[in-house]
Amino acid sequence: MPVTTPTPATYWLEHAWTDPVVESGVLLEVADGRITDVRTGAATPPPGAEVLRGLTIPGLANAHSHAFHRALRGTVQVGSGTFWTWREVMYGVAGRLTPDSYFALARAVYAEMALAGITAVGEFHYLHHAPGGTPYADPNAMGEALIAAAGEAGIRITLLDTAYLSSGFGAAPEPHQLRFSDGTADAWAERASALKEREGARIGAAIHSVRAVPADQLATVARWAEDRHAPLHVHLSEQTAENDACQAAHGRTPTQLLADHGVLGARTTGVHNTHLTEGDIALIGGSATGTCMCPTTERDLADGIGPAAALQRAGSPLSLGSDSHAVVDLLEEARAMELNERLRTRTRGHWTAAALLRAATADGHAALGWTDAGRLEAGALADFTTIALDTVRTAGPPPRLAAETAVFAASAADVRHTVVGGRTVVRDGVHATVPDAAGALADSIAALRG
Repeated sequence: MPVTTPTPATYWLEHAWTDPVVESGVLLEVADGRITDVRTGAATPPPGAEVLRGLTIPGLANAHSHAFHRALRGTVQVGSGTFWTWREVMYGVAGRLTPDSYFALARAVYAEMALAGITAVGEFHYLHHAPGGTPYADPNAMGEALIAAAGEAGIRITLLDTAYLSSGFGAAPEPHQLRFSDGTADAWAERASALKEREGARIGAAIHSVRAVPADQLATVARWAEDRHAPLHVHLSEQTAENDACQAAHGRTPTQLLADHGVLGARTTGVHNTHLTEGDIALIGGSATGTCMCPTTERDLADGIGPAAALQRAGSPLSLGSDSHAVVDLLEEARAMELNERLRTRTRGHWTAAALLRAATADGHAALGWTDAGRLEAGALADFTTIALDTVRTAGPPPRLAAETAVFAASAADVRHTVVGGRTVVRDGVHATVPDAAGALADSIAALRG
């Protein structure tokens, strides 16, 4: 990942969330990209310390991203429609991307994430091949473009290389899906195995959905991830139509189908998990399968409100994602998860601010395989972000309520600094290597207009 000027080894944090409380006057010592010491009670900054005013929290983990969906923002909010009509617009953008244009777009999108305090992204990547399905000279050219883009933008990435083989329960891919398909799970595994981890980048796997991977090939993807101790993600029961089609094809729910083929487990995360039976919830929680909620996308696409609270009670760790990037704001996603549950149940207080921050930080990183990130403690990766407490959104509450202020009032616009591995990626609201992130977004999206 690129560096700016060398960051000081000592940070003085005006206020810091140290899970579950907010401390004032906290010293962080950083060396070799990790936090080496945390000390509280430092009323004033020591000489030479980097001063971060506001509330510093661990870096946010965006556990579910489709980077190219950022090009849809605004266009798919015109008029009405359904998830399925939205999907047709998405296919149009996907059809115009090349490795070079995807790099340019993803670099800008990941810079937007860094500006929002996100230090790690889980990229659910299924746009593998050239139009018509012909492999590039490097079969992983598109995935490598994403890894390079994250490196340029200064954030960590878990590339969740995605198996997408069918247009629905064994049917051949439709023409606009040929770019996604490797033909078989074995061919997917051979291509994905050529991807290599490196500093700042890890490789995981994904099953696009039970629609897109035939049942007899689910276990191949699951074994690939298990053999590598890699994270495995899957879109699960996002739409009732998927549930109905799965019942018609297999006589069981998508969750039961995944369980029957060995997909569920502690390294697996179901994305959305919206339309579940009580039996599904028990299977997910009992297997410690995670749940990634993407409330903004789920609202935007009229998917519904998933049973996040029930899933967590059953044993499913929660994480958060911005998915289609209708907005890129993990604080909004955390807030929305609680507020959606209030609307659904007409009761308040399902999660504390600390619990919501945990989903956005430590548990999100764990879902992406970064188990050494998401905490402000010695030994953890030096990934953290600072939220201003003196803006029109955040001014007023006392410091002891800074976590509540961050979750229930702040937005991505209030992020002031982002540090990844001890390197300053965002300082005073400006990205170090993509200083005109808005311009980069505008230019890369304009290049994709049909």
